[in-house]
Amino acid sequence: MEVTKIKLNGTQQEIMKIKKIPIDNLDYLELYAEELKNNPKLFEQQKMLIESQIISSHSIFKKMFGNKNFKEEARRYLRGIGVL
Repeated sequence: MEVTKIKLNGTQQEIMKIKKIPIDNLDYLELYAEELKNNPKLFEQQKMLIESQIISSHSIFKKMFGNKNFKEEARRYLRGIGVL
């Protein structure tokens, strides 16, 4: 993957030139991983999103099942609805 910088409306923008056309999910995963590796801003954004989701899930399940053994109860609940 190659990144080209161009000027658009007076600001510098990055455009990815994809050398390989994605065919299946693994190709898309490879492109995503490469972009995360090469773009620190995207990596930081994704990290914040994942951490936010973890905190939200923790809070929701703690409220649903109380403080004691809420992780075990959350797993049991998720298995019951077919998520795990």
